[in-house]
Amino acid sequence: MGIALTLQEYLDDSHIAYDVTSHKKTDCSAQTAAVSHVPADQLAKGVIVKWDDFYVLAVLPASRRLDMNRLKKVIGEPVTLASEQEVSMLFPDCKTGAVPVIGPAYKIASVVDWRLDDQDEVYFEGGDHRCLVHVNGVQFDHLMYGIPHARLSS
Repeated sequence: MGIALTLQEYLDDSHIAYDVTSHKKTDCSAQTAAVSHVPADQLAKGVIVKWDDFYVLAVLPASRRLDMNRLKKVIGEPVTLASEQEVSMLFPDCKTGAVPVIGPAYKIASVVDWRLDDQDEVYFEGGDHRCLVHVNGVQFDHLMYGIPHARLSS
């Protein structure tokens, strides 16, 4: 499959320089970092949470776990993890569970963990559990411009 069309079009329309690397199929971000030889702190993963009738994409390093209490403080309301079915609905051109971290491409509100700030390189899921999109830190910051940054992980 490669990079999801929605993601590719968004990156191209945003004039983002990126490359795509392939890896063996994985089931989680920690495995992806290992098989791709990418530092887990530089691999951004997305976690979809539900807030009332809305969804929020929490973006954090693969080396970290989302702290729901910290996210609640940022949003100001309780949140729950979205179901796999809900996530698939939000990312129709992606394989189940292969969540790209660029929420604006999919019109999803987002919040970014501060630990991704100032990374020289950032990698993220391309939409199929077999490829990563790679951008430099400046390009990632450009993609995350205007999105709140907070301490989301433990």
